[in-house]
Amino acid sequence: MKLLKEYIEKYGAVTDSSILKVDSFINHQIDPILMMEIGEEFKNRFSDKKINKVLTIEASGIAIAIAVAYALKVPMVFAKKKKPSTMGEAYNATVHSFTKKTDYNITVSKEFLTSQDNVLIVDDFLAMGNAIIGLKNIVDEAGATVAGIGIAIEKGFQPGGEILKKQGLHLESLAIIDSLENNQITLR
Repeated sequence: MKLLKEYIEKYGAVTDSSILKVDSFINHQIDPILMMEIGEEFKNRFSDKKINKVLTIEASGIAIAIAVAYALKVPMVFAKKKKPSTMGEAYNATVHSFTKKTDYNITVSKEFLTSQDNVLIVDDFLAMGNAIIGLKNIVDEAGATVAGIGIAIEKGFQPGGEILKKQGLHLESLAIIDSLENNQITLR
């Protein structure tokens, strides 16, 4: 996606050879125009999938997911990292975050994900694929269908994309980073 790539080149910052900082437009301060364009782009890329729900993980996937859900005119659900006391029965999965160097449990209420759902999973980044695999496990547990995976920025030099494709999942990444070596962003 041309606009997203322009933002990455203009505002992205490399903090080391594996971390791209995009907090000025995607995951801390959020550019609403970019988000709405991302939503429309995913709507177009998955237009044939009959999606009736968008799923992400808190927190940085939420802005993208709401834009996608708005474009598709369907509900958006996000997996919580802590089960609230008000939540009844839930689906759960354990996810390892390489960025935060910790494991955490993600949870989605059974009230909001059923076997009738055709789900588009979206997130801001794809690196190792752990968050997406955790979300896919929750969708599978619900008996729902994963219609596809929409990623804003994929780190193409890490194995997440290949892992998901080998599972037969329809993956669409709007920008793929081939390298962050020498503090240079190399886009595919």
